[in-house]
Amino acid sequence: MGNHSSCDEVCKKSRRELQFHSDQGFQYTSQAYFNLTKEYGITPSMSRRGNCYDNALAENFFGILKAECIYRHKPETFEEANKMIDDYIYFYNHERIQLKTGLPPLSLRQSC
Repeated sequence: MGNHSSCDEVCKKSRRELQFHSDQGFQYTSQAYFNLTKEYGITPSMSRRGNCYDNALAENFFGILKAECIYRHKPETFEEANKMIDDYIYFYNHERIQLKTGLPPLSLRQSC
């Protein structure tokens, strides 16, 4: 029961607040970036300086993307890479079964 109530809390929070988490790269610390996130109602979130563990989920996803997609198919053009990445993100969110949950990420989220 504890896990279910935690899931409910996370789902409620995610419905009311959209966040974009990044490292502290120059593009994410500019005023233009903050203005853009504000314009779209997005709350920026940043990892601590020099701490890769704060960004572990994003780093993990990009490692999987590279291993399962980019390194296997080696796109030759920007357009090909862009389509390949878009297709993979859709696959990852809608179809790719996560070992820990036995579900794709969006199926798990919708079950909350």
